[in-house]
Amino acid sequence: MSSHLEETIFGAADAHAGGGRRRRRPGRFLGRWLVLLLAVALLAGAAYGSYLFLKPVYDRMTAPKDYPGPGSGSVSVVIARGATGREIAKTLEGAGVVKTSGAFVDAEVADTKAAAAIQPGTYRLKREMKASDALVALGNPKNRTVAGVTIREGLWASEIYPILSRATGVPVSAYVAAARNPGAIGLPSAAKGNVEGYLYPDTYQFDDKMTATQQLREMVEQSVAALHKAGVPDAAMERTMTVASIVEAEVNQPSDRAKVSGVIENRLRNPKAEPAGFLQLDSTVSYAAKRRALTTTDKERANPSPYNTYVHKGLPPGPIGNPGYASIVAAAHPESVPYYYWLVVNPAKGHTEFSRTFAEHQQQVTEFQAWCRTQKKGTCS
Repeated sequence: MSSHLEETIFGAADAHAGGGRRRRRPGRFLGRWLVLLLAVALLAGAAYGSYLFLKPVYDRMTAPKDYPGPGSGSVSVVIARGATGREIAKTLEGAGVVKTSGAFVDAEVADTKAAAAIQPGTYRLKREMKASDALVALGNPKNRTVAGVTIREGLWASEIYPILSRATGVPVSAYVAAARNPGAIGLPSAAKGNVEGYLYPDTYQFDDKMTATQQLREMVEQSVAALHKAGVPDAAMERTMTVASIVEAEVNQPSDRAKVSGVIENRLRNPKAEPAGFLQLDSTVSYAAKRRALTTTDKERANPSPYNTYVHKGLPPGPIGNPGYASIVAAAHPESVPYYYWLVVNPAKGHTEFSRTFAEHQQQVTEFQAWCRTQKKGTCS
């Protein structure tokens, strides 16, 4: 029984001639060692392969995820408008400013005040900065390559170009030329090639390498976004922007915007009412004359320009300025009012009176004229 077992495990053996002792065959003994060595080699190879595979993973897990700083060299980084903290972190990692986006996110969490102060724009930063240092650098206006330029509500395009030029160094003529290429600046087809109304009022941080076309395109995109946000369909863009530009020019108090928009709609929808379809707005006359003033002259009100709403019924052919979001909303959602007239009787305080009839309106005109007599000469002319 034991002899059979031995043969099963070690293989058959020959009996020794003299004493019946068994001996192993040399060939079988060598084969067993080769199998053993092969198995060891396979295990060693598998272990080495696992090491090569796992080492980078281990290195990433154990290596520091932040540069020690302070960094060196220089790189230009653009922080997009509306970018989230994680998006900014990925931008910095991609530019080689921080080692990992996670390190910058950690820095933002540790200093939420600094993180909230980051403004859109183009920054000049070092490469391989400590994440917390990069956060501080983004909060320093000196690291912006272009100072911010603010465009206030209601300006004409002809007034905006010099402001942009002073801030960026781009010639006014370049903006004029860019505005003549509506496709390049992304002007919606409803505008019919006229940029007026679509240069959105805001504070911009333009890259020092941006062309006039690129700058105007960003402003136009902001206006289109504001229209969509206000719920304005593409087909109504131009009309809405025209009404909004009038509201922006005529209204001093935010609470009056939707009311004035409602009065404009009353005049347009009821041509048989007292104004007989005429808007009769000095703001449109001023735009046609390209002269800023509280009042207009008889000669200016007789100007045959299509923008003169004393001469032509209905809305002017396009916007008379560049309105902000509040006026766009008012134009898109006018208030239902019984009035057909309004007048800012005290421009210093922005007080506006509304009336149903022309006779009531004339009383308000008298009140306005009385206010003008108390002002310095030329204030109302």
